[in-house]
Amino acid sequence: MPNVNSAFDSVEVRDSSKVAALDIGSNSFHLVVARIVAGSVQILHRVKQKVRLADGLGKDGVLSEEAIQRGLQTLEVIAESLQGFEPENVRVVATYTLRKAKNAKDFLKAAKSVFPFPIEVIAGVEEARLIYQGVAHTNHQQGQRLIVDIGGGSTEFIIGEAFEPKILRSLQMGCVSYTNRFFKNGELKPKNFLKAITSAQQELEMIDKQYRQLGWKTCIGTSGTIKVIIELASHLDSTTPENCVSKSDLYALMDLCCDAGNSENLKLEGLSIDRQPVLAAGLSILIAVFNNLKIETMEFSTAALREGVLYEMEDHLQQLDIRERSAQSLATRYDVDVEQAKRVLNTTMTLYQECKKTWKIDNKELKSLLEWAALLHEVGLQINTRGIQRHSAYILQNIELPGFGQEQQNLLATLVRFHRKKIRVDEIPEFTILGQEQVHKLMTLLRLGVLLNIKRQDNILPEFSITTKGETVTLKLPENWLQNKPVFSADLERECNYLKELDFTLEYN
Repeated sequence: MPNVNSAFDSVEVRDSSKVAALDIGSNSFHLVVARIVAGSVQILHRVKQKVRLADGLGKDGVLSEEAIQRGLQTLEVIAESLQGFEPENVRVVATYTLRKAKNAKDFLKAAKSVFPFPIEVIAGVEEARLIYQGVAHTNHQQGQRLIVDIGGGSTEFIIGEAFEPKILRSLQMGCVSYTNRFFKNGELKPKNFLKAITSAQQELEMIDKQYRQLGWKTCIGTSGTIKVIIELASHLDSTTPENCVSKSDLYALMDLCCDAGNSENLKLEGLSIDRQPVLAAGLSILIAVFNNLKIETMEFSTAALREGVLYEMEDHLQQLDIRERSAQSLATRYDVDVEQAKRVLNTTMTLYQECKKTWKIDNKELKSLLEWAALLHEVGLQINTRGIQRHSAYILQNIELPGFGQEQQNLLATLVRFHRKKIRVDEIPEFTILGQEQVHKLMTLLRLGVLLNIKRQDNILPEFSITTKGETVTLKLPENWLQNKPVFSADLERECNYLKELDFTLEYN
């Protein structure tokens, strides 16, 4: 009888890692758990929970308590699937509804008590970029391709080639939001479709000409909405290729919806009960997309946002560090003084290394964001030298920064906003991923990195060190070094007063 226990003894065991990505969407929450081995992603587990978070987003921009509770209950369920995962192996991204909700922070705060992983609210363009990465790593067409992803609250449009997105846009139209606007009480009449299609076409006027000019060879749809439409189209008497949908198929499905009269009466093969209410809205948006972008046929890809997140989580699977490219592009566009940026970066990192343990900020992501802030703190110099900190913060707050989440971008802008001059604590926003104390500590390090390089010259600074104990920061300079530097001494004294606003005490010799 064979020895089963020893059957795999000679099999080579490769290094692997287990990662998870959660997409907190406006319609559904999607979890994907994967094993990354030998440079490939192996999907182990998927969880999809219908939440319809966008249903609770009122006209006043406030997310209802009922919707918040639905989301929190779903996060509790998903947390069970993530037991045993380290935080660095899980990335959670939230999209349209939490981007738009005025009280999103209430949801994010409450989530901390039931869900042990940080939630990152990403901008629409960043969502589009990650969707493209998911498709690019799993589909291998030649030439440029157009990707369309219809979500619950927004629809993303991307044209790219290979692993490189060339144009990214996110429009505020989705199957949940359009259901609430145009198909209330499930009413399915031609006039409802006409209004919804017209509204979507008006949104598309902002991008359609530019997209058609750039062009594409292949058109790909992602998301559950397009998947369901293609599945329904496959049951029609149509010559459309498998896994594709044509313009004529879309209008045929619209006629079937109108014949039903109400979403509750919509009995189509392959249509689940939870998709019945939002089908008409998704169909209307897709018809508008076909019309404005002159599309005849679209194929479906199973990969989307969460797969894009997964592929970016492993360093060796990334085609490039997108954040590095974003920073370089910004520095070039605004003529950043690169030499000064490097001086501030090096000094700030020296300070960080010496106090990261005692200040409990020894975190790869915190270090990375502090580095970007040091490199980009003078992007506003091109606007005006006066109030540079305000100009730099405005640019970083409002410009598209692929690779950075909404809160990460907000932190960059905040650090840069207060890298010099007075600190106005009431203007420092509250962060959900970071504690305010951590933000204050990063801000202090950047301010000292800038101050110590105020002469903007190499080889000016002597050997120095920094120690921290609680809220006391001690800067140690060579004995008597400050005696013949009255201006620099005055700058340090003034900084002592500034840092009191953060409840920090700066001491120096």
